[in-house]
Amino acid sequence: MKLDKIIAVRTAKTLYRDGNLAIKVFNEDFSKSDVLNEALNQSRVENTLLNVPQIHEVAKIDGKWAIVSDYIDGKTLTRLIEEEPSKKSALIAQMADIQLEINRQKVAKLNKHSEKMREKIDACGLNATVRYELLTRLRSLRNDEVLCHGDLTLSNIIIDNDGKPFIIDWSHATQGSAAADTARAYLRFRLAGYIDEADEYLDIYCEKANTPKQVIHKWFPIVAATQLAKGLETEYEFLSEWANVVEYE
Repeated sequence: MKLDKIIAVRTAKTLYRDGNLAIKVFNEDFSKSDVLNEALNQSRVENTLLNVPQIHEVAKIDGKWAIVSDYIDGKTLTRLIEEEPSKKSALIAQMADIQLEINRQKVAKLNKHSEKMREKIDACGLNATVRYELLTRLRSLRNDEVLCHGDLTLSNIIIDNDGKPFIIDWSHATQGSAAADTARAYLRFRLAGYIDEADEYLDIYCEKANTPKQVIHKWFPIVAATQLAKGLETEYEFLSEWANVVEYE
C-alpha cells in the first residue's frame, strides 16, 4: 500500500488514498482496542441496507494501526454546500433522510447507547448533583435499540459520482434511541457554529419523522454532558450550560 496521497487529516489520524482503497492510519499512541472496535462496528453495519464503505483489512503500517476500506469517489455534503450554497436546504434535508434511514436499521451486536452515555456522564467532570440529575433523566427517557451513528455530520456523508450517498466514520456506532442520535447531530451542527443550519435540520427531521421537537430537546443536556467527557476546553462553557439541568428546591 502506498501512503503518498493524503486526502484528509483529522485528530490522531490521517486518511490516504491508494487507488480504490482508503487507508485510515492512526497515531502511534491511538488505542488498539478503539481501532479494532471501529472496524468491528463498521463491518457489522455493512450488513444493513445502508451504503457503507467495505472494510478490507486492519493492519499495522510502520508501527501504526490502520483500517483499509473502499475509497468512495465523491464529495461530502459539506463540500457540496460550499460549492452550491443555493442547494443547502436540499442537502440538509438529504442528511435528515439519511438520519431516518440509519435509525430504521437494527444491528443487535453493537454496544448499548445508554450504557455508553452513562459512562460518559460519569466522566464528564460536572459535579455529583448534576451528574445524578442527568443519569436520572437518562433512565426516564425511552431507549430503543435502533442503529445510532453517534457522530452524523455533513462531512460524514459522501455523495459518490452516481449520486449515491455513503456514510462513513462508524467509530461511535451503537444501538439505542433515534431521538438521542438526532440530538447529537444537532449538537454537532451547533458546535461547528452552524446555528441556523442546526435549527433547519431539526425542523426538517421532525417534520419527516413526525416527531415533536420536545422529544429531541429532552436529550440535549445528556448529549452535551457526554460530549464534555472529551475534555475540549473550547467547548466547555457551551456544553456545561446545556448540561446543567439541576433545579434546586
